[in-house]
Amino acid sequence: MVPEEALLRPARLYSAEEVRGRGCPIPASAGVYAWYFTSPPPGVPTEGCHRWDGAALLYVGISPKAPPMNGRAASRQTIRSRVRYHYRGNAEGSTLRLTLGSLLADELGIGLRRVGSGKRMTFGRVGEPRLTEWMSRHAHVVWSATDQPWKLEEGLIRSWVLPLNLDQNRHGSFHGQLSALRAAQRAQARLLPVER
Repeated sequence: MVPEEALLRPARLYSAEEVRGRGCPIPASAGVYAWYFTSPPPGVPTEGCHRWDGAALLYVGISPKAPPMNGRAASRQTIRSRVRYHYRGNAEGSTLRLTLGSLLADELGIGLRRVGSGKRMTFGRVGEPRLTEWMSRHAHVVWSATDQPWKLEEGLIRSWVLPLNLDQNRHGSFHGQLSALRAAQRAQARLLPVER
């Protein structure tokens, strides 16, 4: 199957439980992943978004990023490690979690906080589990292994309505609003005490 077809017309969508478990079906290779939502976060415009199996495609990501131009070694991350981190990591290491948490802050009663030394920002001990639970109910994923995922990602962002993507998506109608919402969460976190 052509890589783009695997993302847009997959045989099925995968749940958090399937991806986080021992028999994770995602290959430990380079590729692109696509996030479908059965219930989009509040305020996210979904008109024009691709739909499949009752869910809306709102975000795509890659692993690894394109190799650095400065001669440094390329990332060794895989689509398996990246997708699993999005499902169970935190907002400091996942732009998708930062975006979702910012959009769901009022609904879930969470907010971005400085944690540890105060340099990292996550949704904290209470917020991250709430966000994980929300994603378990509403976010499903598919993937496509490919050697140069950044090329496929660029084409997808250029061709499809993906409101939760910020990078390479300044043409998106939701870009400014989402950027402002994330910036407001960061600004508020800087005013609050560090969560230890």
